[in-house]
Amino acid sequence: MAAPQGRITRGTTGLNRLRRSDRWSAHSPAVVAALAGPAPLAVDVGYGARPNTTLEWASWLRRVSPSVRVTGLEIDPARVVPGRDGVEFARGGFELAGLRPNLVRAFNVLRQYDEAEVADAWATVVSRLAPDGVFIEGTCDELGRRCCWLTLGASADAAPVPRTLTLAWHPGFTDHPSDLAERLPKALIHHNVPGERIHDLLTLADRCWDESAGYAPYGNRIRWRAAGAVLARRTDGAARPPRRPVRDNLLTVDWELVAP
Repeated sequence: MAAPQGRITRGTTGLNRLRRSDRWSAHSPAVVAALAGPAPLAVDVGYGARPNTTLEWASWLRRVSPSVRVTGLEIDPARVVPGRDGVEFARGGFELAGLRPNLVRAFNVLRQYDEAEVADAWATVVSRLAPDGVFIEGTCDELGRRCCWLTLGASADAAPVPRTLTLAWHPGFTDHPSDLAERLPKALIHHNVPGERIHDLLTLADRCWDESAGYAPYGNRIRWRAAGAVLARRTDGAARPPRRPVRDNLLTVDWELVAP
């Protein structure tokens, strides 16, 4: 096995912190397709001081594929715990401990790195994915009320290809979509300035939200559905709120709409 790649991060974690990403994973067409084969493998990189979020993720992924195998990786050997509830734990980093998973998740890891280090980390992970594998890389706040994540795949030469950005937030604790700016992935967070695409998107999302104020008496979920529909039209479908009713306020956009 290759030596673990990366460095030890703070490792803060909490019960249900990644629930918004977990719920999304169980319905994402990209995740469903990645786990479609027999006995697929999912790897959670940098689960932190406790394995709670990996165990929770595994329970959601089993709704997609009951035969999925899940492994949690931590670069700090003191954080590696014995396997439990059908989930294995091992020491590893971006090199994925020599595994070839169909699905990889790394949450709140790269936000503690410099932006210049992101591309190499992406390349390392994506080069080790199984064919048609998916890499989810994101960030959330301490309670998991505001979350942002990217999906990435591999090009023909195994280079990382960002595909989508998803924003997810609790309807009751966010005044405007742009409040999620502080939780953007490292590849985008420093680009939320005038003239950059991510800033344009958040500004437009706020405008659509304000224009949908007439739906406020029905609650923030209904208001966001109306705002999201307007946003989708104004971006020619590049920004896509979910079609089904969901608990979270959600928005997925094509990477080309926000790429620096």
